[in-house]
Amino acid sequence: MADLGGLGTMGYGLPAAIGAQIGHPGALVIDIAGEASIQMNIQELATATQYRLPVKVFILNNEYMGMVRQWQDLTYGGRHAESYSDSLPDFVRLAEAYGWKGIRIERRDELEDGIADMLAHDGPVMVDCRVAKLANCFPMIPSGAAHTDMLLDQAEVSGEMDDEAKALV
Repeated sequence: MADLGGLGTMGYGLPAAIGAQIGHPGALVIDIAGEASIQMNIQELATATQYRLPVKVFILNNEYMGMVRQWQDLTYGGRHAESYSDSLPDFVRLAEAYGWKGIRIERRDELEDGIADMLAHDGPVMVDCRVAKLANCFPMIPSGAAHTDMLLDQAEVSGEMDDEAKALV
């Protein structure tokens, strides 16, 4: 099982992954999240530890609230406000403080081995995977749009949102 979050609902992934792991004890459950999403419910690492849940957390760490920055690019012409953080915890040491296995991936050539290491470990794992700071997250659903209007890649994004869409962000 993989939890890809709630289409930009920050903080959703980790508690959802814990619930999925409780509901499916023998399954592989992976929360793929941004570092800001993990920060919103970081206390749930204790829940997973207390109940001995082997959940895996794979953090795509670009040091931004990635979806917030992305919406600021699309909605406000790249004028960023409060979406960058240079004061993040060391996620590997944090994982280890809870008794989890911590893995850091900083280069593309470390990715395959890092994922294999995560999957091979029987207990909980947190992977801090550093990604390009300005990488965008797709697919995404524009503000006020239907799921059938999902944007699948950067080529589908053009210009800023109109005022009606901005009001919904």
